[in-house]
Amino acid sequence: RIGISCLFPASWHFSISPVGCPRILNTNLRQIIVISVLAAAVSLLYFSVVIIRNKYGRLTRDKKFQRYLARVTDIEATDTNNPSVNYGIVVDCGSSGSRVFVYCWPRHNGNPRDLLDIRQMRDKNRKPVVMKIKPGISEFATSPEKVSDYISPLLNFAAEHVPRAKHKETPLYILCTAGMRILPESQQKAILEDLLTDIPVHFDFLFSDSHAEVISGKQEGVYAWIGINFVLGRFEHIEDDDEAVVEVNIPGSESSEAIVRKRTAGILDMGGVSTQIAYEVPKTEEVAKNLLAEFNLGCDVHQTEHVYRVYVATFLGFGGNAARQRYEDRIFANTIQKNRLLGKQTGLTPDMPYLDPCLPLDIKDEIQQNGQTIYLRGTGDFDLCRETIQPFMNKTNETQTSLNGVYQPPIHFQNSEFYGFSEFYYCTEDVLRMGGDYNAAKFTKAAKDYCATKWSILRERFDRGLYASHADLHRLKYQCFKSAWMFEVFHRGFSFPVNYKSFKTALQVYDKEVQWTLGAILYRTRFLPLRNLQLQCLMAAVACACLGHCC
Repeated sequence: RIGISCLFPASWHFSISPVGCPRILNTNLRQIIVISVLAAAVSLLYFSVVIIRNKYGRLTRDKKFQRYLARVTDIEATDTNNPSVNYGIVVDCGSSGSRVFVYCWPRHNGNPRDLLDIRQMRDKNRKPVVMKIKPGISEFATSPEKVSDYISPLLNFAAEHVPRAKHKETPLYILCTAGMRILPESQQKAILEDLLTDIPVHFDFLFSDSHAEVISGKQEGVYAWIGINFVLGRFEHIEDDDEAVVEVNIPGSESSEAIVRKRTAGILDMGGVSTQIAYEVPKTEEVAKNLLAEFNLGCDVHQTEHVYRVYVATFLGFGGNAARQRYEDRIFANTIQKNRLLGKQTGLTPDMPYLDPCLPLDIKDEIQQNGQTIYLRGTGDFDLCRETIQPFMNKTNETQTSLNGVYQPPIHFQNSEFYGFSEFYYCTEDVLRMGGDYNAAKFTKAAKDYCATKWSILRERFDRGLYASHADLHRLKYQCFKSAWMFEVFHRGFSFPVNYKSFKTALQVYDKEVQWTLGAILYRTRFLPLRNLQLQCLMAAVACACLGHCC
């Protein structure tokens, strides 16, 4: 028996039973009408909620899906027969080698709020048009006349992929980084002059004097910051409830009202010679001019949606290879001195090696300087290695400082996001196979296990192909040191807590290889898309020579 009594007047109370079902036919007509109306209202309300939820949920999903498609559609081969596609070439001349990247983009849509839709060019097999050669360009410091021949294979490679009819309007940038920065200015100038003299003779690319230069660490850091945020879609000024937004006061803006836009991500980039950090800072944070980059990525200088204020610091000598070199120099000097003072023979023969905690267990290595050799044998002690290299951070006792005592603005660790590139990625992925979301505890355990594994076993694993395809014996040999170095730079140098959960190491994001070269081509061509609409903007771009002086 089912009794229905609540929510009705006492005179309406009735019950229904299987036996007495016909009795409902005798129920007062008013009771039936009221019950029917209530049932219809409840049903209407339920279906309305379901329909609205499905409608808006589908719209949100469609919106996300369309944005995702926009980010990954460049996995298709580039349509070189499309005359509206433009091209750009960037050669990254790093310390260990040079790489050429070919980019492409369709015509700009004319909306000053939108940036160029720059993508890596892909060949007919849908592979990115990228090529690398070794050694680094700085190796030609004493023979600059050979630089053009050295770099020609990269330019020939690019010329084969960019349509011939587009060569004259395709900008070519040859940008050199830390490997060149450490050379004397006279040697830098000789190398650049050889490029500027010979390249226009053999190639028709748009290549002017300002297109070949040794960029500063500040420029490199800003370009890397631009590249990752562009790929992540953080420069898209659209309303989106599912992404974090911040209120930003635009520097130099006449309006006191803050602009609400997407929260940008910070970057950490460690190369062979230098390390950079870059992240957006509020207008209220006072930062020395040499550590600050204020720039406008938009074409119209009067538009403020694309004005950014970014803290950038670069640390020469804090790259993975340079750090290892400094470490070995210290070992050599200290060992020679102790041997002389104490009458010891440590490291002078393979039978009495220097015990290096930063090399894998039982591996043998050598340090050669000035005709002398110090023999090393690895002990694979990750914790001792970290302790040994901590003085190389050059930290001070002052607050708000990072590597080398350089000022670092506060980072809101609870409300931030950072990406690590180059050595940060190689160090976590090539051997340890844990690139992506970084977890300090898991990384530490994996690094400890690797360091403590005998070299013979590591070589066996290498021969069986258990590591990344591009990992070589040099990577295996110095993985222990670089793991400790990366950990100390991140946590001790830049003071990220060990429980920080918003750090990702990456090589690709949305199927795009994120390099600072992407940020460079975006920054340097940002005025070009509207050349037919805003000639004055183009002229302003031509007048700009270096980062920080534009807009």
